[in-house]
Amino acid sequence: MIVPQAWPLLTLSYKVISAILIFLPYIFLYAAAASDPGYITPENHVQQMSLYPYDFTIYHPGHPCRTCRLLKPARSKHCSICKKCISKMDHHCIFINNCVGVRNQHWFLLLLFTTATLISYAVFVGSTLLSAIIREHLPEWNLLGTAFTWSEYFHILGWALQEKTRMGTITLLCALTAPLVWGLLGYHIYLIWAGTTTNESMKWDDWRAEMADGYVFKRALPDNRQKNLRVEPESTQWPAESVQIVLRTNDGLPPSPLENGVGEWVRIWKLADLENLYDLGFWDNLKDVFQPEQLGGGA
Repeated sequence: MIVPQAWPLLTLSYKVISAILIFLPYIFLYAAAASDPGYITPENHVQQMSLYPYDFTIYHPGHPCRTCRLLKPARSKHCSICKKCISKMDHHCIFINNCVGVRNQHWFLLLLFTTATLISYAVFVGSTLLSAIIREHLPEWNLLGTAFTWSEYFHILGWALQEKTRMGTITLLCALTAPLVWGLLGYHIYLIWAGTTTNESMKWDDWRAEMADGYVFKRALPDNRQKNLRVEPESTQWPAESVQIVLRTNDGLPPSPLENGVGEWVRIWKLADLENLYDLGFWDNLKDVFQPEQLGGGA
């Protein structure tokens, strides 16, 4: 049982928690929008090249950006809106008016999480207040509506929304919006689990279509492969190197034996037969998002 003297402390704690929930999304919004997502410039190009190795599947060395005139580091992409190449480009987000890349991906995830939590909290508070209003007239009312038919439940709820229009409108809007934000957050958690990004997932979809036509082949890269230091870094911060090279052909025939790699070319029919170099397991993938300087990202 809570003694009366404890009520002021509980009220203060409730206000503090509410204030935190309200302000955190704005803090993370500013951090995601105002931070450098990982712009690649001539000054930091060497450092950016050393973040991730080429996987010789969706990223091959030796391809310059046609706009920036710089060699494209692995996992990078030129943003036509920002007019710059972005390291570990995920996507350009219209909601933050900025790209999501290696240096602000964690802020973007925290923005989604706190926004989804705040919206869900608003639904809880609004539903509780509306239920209290209904119980003044129907003491047996509960939010689950266990004592009412579907028709009675929505009729009563509609009456409450009409009586408290502003409160009901905000609660209903949040109830409709919350699944969208949670769904977007869930999608990005899935991408982390899969060790990929939004940009890379679209590239993998292209590979899937090519595989269905039988135009994709792979073979092993030699363990003692000598790197061409003019187009790829000698070493990277990433704890793994590619062990395969994957190529597509236009005629469905194996690539030339003179291409990189050793052994026979093997035709690939599904993505499960390919190794994703950038998938180290969920927790290491998550560490790369929140502590990239310790695993494979840029500081």
